[in-house]
Amino acid sequence: MADYSAFDILGPIMIGPSSSHTAGACRIGKTALNICPKGWKSVEFILHGSFAHTYKGHGTDVALVGGILGYETYDARLRHSFDDAKEKGVDFTFKTADLGEKYHPNTVKIIFHYDDHDEYVIGSSIGGGAIVIVDINGIEVEFRGEFPTILLKYHEQKGVVANVSKFLADASYNIESINTNKDRITNLVTLTVEIDRPLEEKLKDEILNQDRFLESTYVEV
Repeated sequence: MADYSAFDILGPIMIGPSSSHTAGACRIGKTALNICPKGWKSVEFILHGSFAHTYKGHGTDVALVGGILGYETYDARLRHSFDDAKEKGVDFTFKTADLGEKYHPNTVKIIFHYDDHDEYVIGSSIGGGAIVIVDINGIEVEFRGEFPTILLKYHEQKGVVANVSKFLADASYNIESINTNKDRITNLVTLTVEIDRPLEEKLKDEILNQDRFLESTYVEV
């Protein structure tokens, strides 16, 4: 028999009505906000599957907007996130689309529009308020937004995982999960490392500012 925590049974502390459609959506929005650089001018939500069919009735829309405003799942301001966004000059739109069979029914693609380019995050709400981020700007990833996370993109080469792991081990960090995903056409690799506590600034600089990385991001949850 599987072991379940109280969180799995009761769900998160949240503004309802649904842990999957509301709390999970808020967490996806906030995680996407932390992943993508600041300075975006507007945001577009592309809703897939169940999200697309029920987002208004289940509060998915207000939760997603609350997430990109930085609200937590239990923040009472979620109920009027649309008004808050308008007061802050945050321009947002919603669309529905079929993103493909490989995605969970509760999935959203969040596109941040900048002056000269777009960046996006695809995330799924998988139940009980839990989420998984599955795509960042076309690179497949897999992390759940539960731990501080290091995201690194680089040309395939030896020693990267060992290098990052050594930095963390020398500083007495525990690795909660580590995953690599390789684009077999471009030979670009995305390394995702979840760690047990926030990165100290000096260590963050040592890891992220290596010349070998094409892109490096640290996501604080």
